[in-house]
Amino acid sequence: MKILFMGTPDFAVPSLRRLVEDGHEICGVFTQPDKPKNRGHKMAFSPVKEYALSKELSVYQPAKMRDGEALAIVQQLQPELIVVAAYGKILPDEILQQPPYGAINVHSSLLPKYRGAAPINWAILNGETETGVTIMYMASDLDAGDIIAAISTPIGAEEDAGTLTARLADLGAQALSKSVAAILAGNAGRTPQEHEKATYAPMLSKDLSPVDWNRSAHAIHCQIRGLLPWPGASTTLFSDLPIKLYAAQETGERSTASAGSIVAADKKGISVVCGDGYVLRITELQVAGGKRMTAAAYLLGHPIR
Repeated sequence: MKILFMGTPDFAVPSLRRLVEDGHEICGVFTQPDKPKNRGHKMAFSPVKEYALSKELSVYQPAKMRDGEALAIVQQLQPELIVVAAYGKILPDEILQQPPYGAINVHSSLLPKYRGAAPINWAILNGETETGVTIMYMASDLDAGDIIAAISTPIGAEEDAGTLTARLADLGAQALSKSVAAILAGNAGRTPQEHEKATYAPMLSKDLSPVDWNRSAHAIHCQIRGLLPWPGASTTLFSDLPIKLYAAQETGERSTASAGSIVAADKKGISVVCGDGYVLRITELQVAGGKRMTAAAYLLGHPIR
C-alpha cells in the first residue's frame, strides 16, 4: 500500500520501521521541524527523520498544517493511506479526507481513556495497573475516531514512563502492521468509542514536578515514575538545590514521624515518611547541574544525619 507516514519522537520509529519491513511504499514522511538541542543549540533531527533518511525516504517538515503547504504536499504524493504516530500536530479535515483509505493513528492508551498529548505519563501518574495501544481511524475531534484494534498490557510496579513508552512503541508497531493488512484486505474492524467514558491526558509541565510529601507513598512513587524522563519529580527536602528523583521503592514500612521526615539515609537510599505514614525510599537522584547517581553515592558527599 502507498502510505504517507507522520511521526516525530522515538515512539513513532518502530511503527515506521514495521511499515518499511512489511514492504509498503512509503511515499513520504512528515515530521516536526528541526529544533536546537543542548547548550550548543545545534539543530537536531527528530528520531523519525533520522530513521527516514537512513532508508532514503522523502522527508517533509511543514511548520503549519492549515496554510495550504501541507495539503499541497499530500495532494502531490497521493497516498492511499495516512498513518500517524505521535506526530505532534493536529491534521485538518481537508488532509484527513485525501487518501481513499483514510487516516489512522497509533495511540498509546486504551481509548477512550487518556485522549491527548501524554497518555503514558498520566496512566502511571494516576496509578493505573494496565494500559495499551489503540489503532483508530482519525476524526475531527481529538483521539475520538472509531477503533480498529487495541492491545492491552500490564504496567509494571517499578516501570517508569520511559521504559513503558519503549514497550508500547513495539506493541503499537505490531498492532499497526495487522491493522494495515486488514484495511487492505477489506476486513478491518470499526468500533465506535464510548465517548462518555473518555478521559484526558494533557501536556506535562514543570508545575507537576515538586513532590508534596503529605501525599501517600504510592502516589509519590507514581509521580516519580510518571514524570520520567521529563519534567521529572523534584524535591528540596534534603538539599538547598532542587533534586530530581529518578527512582524510589515503596518499602511497606510505617513510621509515626511526621510527613517529610527522613528516617534513614544509608547505602539502601534515603527513606522519607509520606502523608499516609508509609516510608518511601529514594534510590536514584540528580542534583541540579550534576549527574544522575544512586542515593548511596549522593550520601558519600552529602551525609544526612
